[in-house]
Amino acid sequence: MTVSGPMKQYQVVGRKAPTADFPNPEAYRMIIFAPNKTIAKSKFWYTMHTFRKMKKTTGEILDVNEVVEKNTSQVKTFGIWLRYDSRSGTHNMYREFRDIKLTGAVTQLYDEMAGRHRTRPRSIQIIRTGIVATGDVKRVNTLQFVGKNVKFPLPHRVASAKRGTKALNSRTFVTNRPTTFFR
Repeated sequence: MTVSGPMKQYQVVGRKAPTADFPNPEAYRMIIFAPNKTIAKSKFWYTMHTFRKMKKTTGEILDVNEVVEKNTSQVKTFGIWLRYDSRSGTHNMYREFRDIKLTGAVTQLYDEMAGRHRTRPRSIQIIRTGIVATGDVKRVNTLQFVGKNVKFPLPHRVASAKRGTKALNSRTFVTNRPTTFFR
């Protein structure tokens, strides 16, 4: 599996194909993070083959839906429990990320695991996700952002270019440097 762009959250429902002996087999529902529907279905069959001895040729997918979050107006702290395979073995891990969407936190997770642990996306399995309350935050890196009066000062600002205009003035080259601090 390759991760290209932001991850999406899918709900995949599947079951074993009905036969004469079992006309109405049990259905299984999974929440899967993947960049598109095809990879979500592939991850569903990977998990079902591992845990339920069911594969794509003996089963069927009933439904694939993208799950979209409702409240994306405030920043939340997400806790993600995961399992990954490294060069030395299989490891369990808990990570915390701050984002407005769970899918954004999962995208951060895949990027950070690739950078810090050289983990490929195919070897990461997300076990559980959840919203972490402010008092329950464990990681020091996340603790610095959960206060009520956290400020992000902008000490040096440069006027950015708007579409069709130059950044600071009409000329491309000027003889004086721009003023980047404001009082």
